[in-house]
Amino acid sequence: MWNRSKQSALFRSTDSLIGHGSNLEGKVQCDTNLRIEGNFSGEIQCQGTVTIGEQSTVLSTITAKEIIIAGKVYGDVTADQRLTMTGTGQLHGNIQAGTLSIMEGSVLNGSVITAEQPAIEEAGGHNEAKKADKAGKRASKQQNKLEAG
Repeated sequence: MWNRSKQSALFRSTDSLIGHGSNLEGKVQCDTNLRIEGNFSGEIQCQGTVTIGEQSTVLSTITAKEIIIAGKVYGDVTADQRLTMTGTGQLHGNIQAGTLSIMEGSVLNGSVITAEQPAIEEAGGHNEAKKADKAGKRASKQQNKLEAG
């Protein structure tokens, strides 16, 4: 019982950081969050959030759950859930995201594809019943017109 808590503490995930003044090139794959404050060139695949700091320059394709851009990114980005561009963010590439937030002052040069939002249903799934009711009313009106005329 005591060993379980020690073992889980040993396997906790740690966020990754590419610090200010660093220059890194290659491919990054991570299950945790990634923050880039330096310069990076290559490919990024992340299961968490990728944050590009204000002083950063990234030449990369980025695929992540969530992406926050405050610096410069040159390449295509794919955010499974959300992409946020701050007022200092610049993106020169295409976006594919679930939702998109672009703040005033940011720069975007590329195309945007957002995920299709599901149709809004009323609680309890009453839409189908209402459609059937409307169809029944239309049929009875037509029947009344035929009988009257």
